[in-house]
Amino acid sequence: MPKVKTSKIKYPNGWELIEPTLRELDSKMREAEIDPQDGKRKCEALWPIFKISHQRSRYIFDLFHKRSEISRELFEFCLEQGYADANLIAKWKKPGYERLCCLHCIQPRDHNFGTTCVCRVPKHLREEKVVECVHCGCRGCASGD
Repeated sequence: MPKVKTSKIKYPNGWELIEPTLRELDSKMREAEIDPQDGKRKCEALWPIFKISHQRSRYIFDLFHKRSEISRELFEFCLEQGYADANLIAKWKKPGYERLCCLHCIQPRDHNFGTTCVCRVPKHLREEKVVECVHCGCRGCASGD
């Protein structure tokens, strides 16, 4: 008979404080993944998933860096278990990227002319006033907005 895996995850102290919110965001993520994509463009179908992923990462980032309500151990546990995007949080710590929506928007290889996304342009410098990012649906994540 094959061995039965019993990998019991040991949750750090304070997990019970953030667990309900993370479970709620997980259920929203599942709903967004199975949502029918009738009449939507291919890229538009992924926008709710990017939005929920950003919301979950921002929640954990704010709890640790802004409000200091969770321990470093719990913060690192959340990053290791995939509850937050470590690369996106690393960018949020840098000046000029505090409001970054996703990592696709700063990848020059993903855009025409080797630049960043249009949502990274401050609103007062845009020719069009209402702009949506093709990758994640963001309407503006420039730090100067």
